[in-house]
Amino acid sequence: MTTLMAEAGARPAAEDKEALFAALATRFGDRLSRSQALREQHANTLTWLKVQAPDAVLFAETTDEVADAVKACAAARVPVIPFGTGTSLEGHLNAPLGGLSLDLSRMNRVLAVHEPDLDCTVEPGVTRKQLNEYLRDTGLFFPVDPGADASLGGMAATRASGTNAVRYGTMRDLVLGLTAVLADGRIVTTGGRARKSAAGYDLTRLLIGSEGTLGVITSLTLKLYGIPETILAGVAPSTRWKAPCNATIAALQMGLPLARIELLDEVQIRGCNAYSDLTLPEKPTLCLEFHGTEAGTREQVEMFAEIAGGEGGGELDWAERQEDRNRLWQARHDAYWAARGLGPAADLIATDVCVPISALAACVAETKRDIERLGLLAPIVGHVGDGNFHVMPLIDPADATERANVQDFLDRLAERALRFEGTCTGEHGVGQGKIGYLAAEHGLGVDVMIAIKKALDPLNILNPGKIFAIP
Repeated sequence: MTTLMAEAGARPAAEDKEALFAALATRFGDRLSRSQALREQHANTLTWLKVQAPDAVLFAETTDEVADAVKACAAARVPVIPFGTGTSLEGHLNAPLGGLSLDLSRMNRVLAVHEPDLDCTVEPGVTRKQLNEYLRDTGLFFPVDPGADASLGGMAATRASGTNAVRYGTMRDLVLGLTAVLADGRIVTTGGRARKSAAGYDLTRLLIGSEGTLGVITSLTLKLYGIPETILAGVAPSTRWKAPCNATIAALQMGLPLARIELLDEVQIRGCNAYSDLTLPEKPTLCLEFHGTEAGTREQVEMFAEIAGGEGGGELDWAERQEDRNRLWQARHDAYWAARGLGPAADLIATDVCVPISALAACVAETKRDIERLGLLAPIVGHVGDGNFHVMPLIDPADATERANVQDFLDRLAERALRFEGTCTGEHGVGQGKIGYLAAEHGLGVDVMIAIKKALDPLNILNPGKIFAIP
């Protein structure tokens, strides 16, 4: 093992790296770029993490091209960092050891749609909006909606979630199988189109959420759902913080089939009103959506209104027209940019945790008190139907004291989530930003993860420096 890790830690000399990129340029032509601006764009972190650009960017177009590129990089000991659309939030795209950013955005074909079986196969560069536009006339849709128009390959690699997860699940639940290129350039296909299997290890879910550290995903087979007959959406403001959380818990315990239930605090509502030209009351607010038959959804609305009223919530304002629903959810999806607008000269740090639903109200309340104690401007927005919420502190990047306060706040937020038997990240992933919290959450499990990484990627070339540190 000592010899193996010595080899893994060895990186190529500059002339060897240049020889690799010269060979890739010969093979791929102008699809290999050394442009400084493009390299920095492919390491954009959307956080306070320092941008660490790769040495080159390659636009691949087929699985075989990905395999060839990875094989060449493995031979030269050059890191490979998979890239989809660049929407990740924890430094997943950074290249701390340099290397090749492998851009999969041109692998954007829908390969097959099997309407009777409610599934499809796509390349990794297909975005969720592109897929749903393609599916529109079939009466089907893909429900995982993280907000950004992320690539489906990236969504699988980071085990994405989103506003619909409370009803339809996350990428972990909706990927039936995939194709991936391993660290030595071999191509592996996992899973299939069957809805269940007991054949061997579940390699599909091993790769989902591995953040590009175990393989480069080059195709996915996904579950689809029928577009609901009726969709009702609306907002429910409240004067008290606990009311929305308690209403959510009560509704789920009663078995109400909530499709979406999002919580925005009064600070986030202020940002959304300004950014998205809304006129919502500046109060803690639930944004909800029900899917089903016309009669069923109306009954669900009435039941939820009764629950919310019993918890001290405000009157529900419902939207039936598609354009009104779209405007509401677009405002929710633009929450990050709306939050940035609250402090245009500030840096924004987007983080997330997830706790059991019964602990949500207490965890959010403690977090709000921490924000107030430190005097931070930090909007909160969350997928409260599954206990997941995001906090977005805005800070003056030049103020060392404020940076230290925010780091202390982030550390306590993760510790708080673990104390409530939750997780340090519900959907952002670990990347570089949350490496420090993983041992407290998983203990010996981190050693098991590292053992898997070493077995599949002994040279540590696939997205090194993410999830955990390997010498």
